[in-house]
Amino acid sequence: MSLTSIEIPIDHRPAIHEIPTGTVDEPQPVTLLELIEAVSEVSNTEQEVLATVTYMLNSGRIRLSGNFRDTPVEKLCG
Repeated sequence: MSLTSIEIPIDHRPAIHEIPTGTVDEPQPVTLLELIEAVSEVSNTEQEVLATVTYMLNSGRIRLSGNFRDTPVEKLCG
């Protein structure tokens, strides 16, 4: 029993996929409670929540609104 092979032409067209970088001109305003609740949903420990919230506030991508909008991060998470 011999095997025969068949050539099948494949038309390959490379595609370019754009990935959004997440750059935003204006930081997203959220309350401290909203931020902590959102981070807590995907975190395992309080230390992880604190570190993530601190990072997000220091990165400038998040801006607090409400009662804590003008409070320095060091006082919130220190």
